[in-house]
Amino acid sequence: MRILITNDDGINAPGLAVLTEIATELAGPEGAVWTVAPAFEQSGVGHCISYTHPTMIAQMGERRFAAEGSPADCVLAGLHDVLADNPPDLILSGVNRGNNSAENALYSGTLGGAMEGALQGILSIALSQYLGPDNVGEPDPFESSRVHGARVVRQILEHDRADPGYRLFYNVNFPPVPAAQVKGTRVAAQGYRHDTRFSVEPHKSPSGRRFLWIRGGDQRAATDAGTDADLNLKGYISVTPMRADLTCHATLDALRDRLT
Repeated sequence: MRILITNDDGINAPGLAVLTEIATELAGPEGAVWTVAPAFEQSGVGHCISYTHPTMIAQMGERRFAAEGSPADCVLAGLHDVLADNPPDLILSGVNRGNNSAENALYSGTLGGAMEGALQGILSIALSQYLGPDNVGEPDPFESSRVHGARVVRQILEHDRADPGYRLFYNVNFPPVPAAQVKGTRVAAQGYRHDTRFSVEPHKSPSGRRFLWIRGGDQRAATDAGTDADLNLKGYISVTPMRADLTCHATLDALRDRLT
C-alpha cells in the first residue's frame, strides 16, 4: 500500500512521528510512506488553501517533504507534484496533539487535510489524540493512538465504500487515557460542547501594542450522550464518517416549501 501522510502541527511534530509508525505498519514491506507536511505549525487553519500565493516545497529526506502551506496545500502538493505519476492508496492526517471532536472539527487543519484528500477521490482519515489529566503528563501522551491507530485504520479500510458524489472521510479521536485503559472503538456522530466557545484574550506587548490571543473552550464540557467527545471522555476511540457536503438535508424540503 502507498500512503501519503500529513498533519497540521508541522513536519517536526511528535504526532507526525507517531503517524509515520502507524502508516509504516499499514503499508507493509512492499508498500511505501510519503510525507508532505507543513514546514510550520498550521493548527486551526481548517480547509484553507493558499490560493493567492505560491507554496514553497523542499525535500527533507527520502520520501519526506515540507511545504510552506496548509495541510490541504500539502495534500495537493503530494497528489499533483510529489506523487503525480503514482497516487497513493490512502491519505492519513495527524496524529494531532489535542482532540478534533465536536466543534473542534470545524477549525481543524488535520481534518482539512483529510477533507482535501476526499475531494480528490482518495480515502482519507484524520487521527487526533485527546489530551487530559490521565495522559498529558505521561512520557508518551500519544500512547493510545500509537498502540491502537493501525488497528482502527484497518477496520475503516475493511468497511469503507466509495459512493458517488462527495467521498466519505473519517475523523478518528483517541481518548485521553493510556493505551491499556482504552475501552474500545465506537462509531459516533459529531458532538457539540454546550455553553463553551472559542474566544479572545487581549494582551499588550512591551511596546504598548495590543494583541489578541485566541482561547479555546473547555475541552471537558459535556456533549450529547454517544457523540464523539462524550465517548472520548469515557475512554473510547470515536470514528465519525464525514462529507464535505455542508447542506442541511433535513431542512431542505421545509425551507423549499416556504420559499417557493
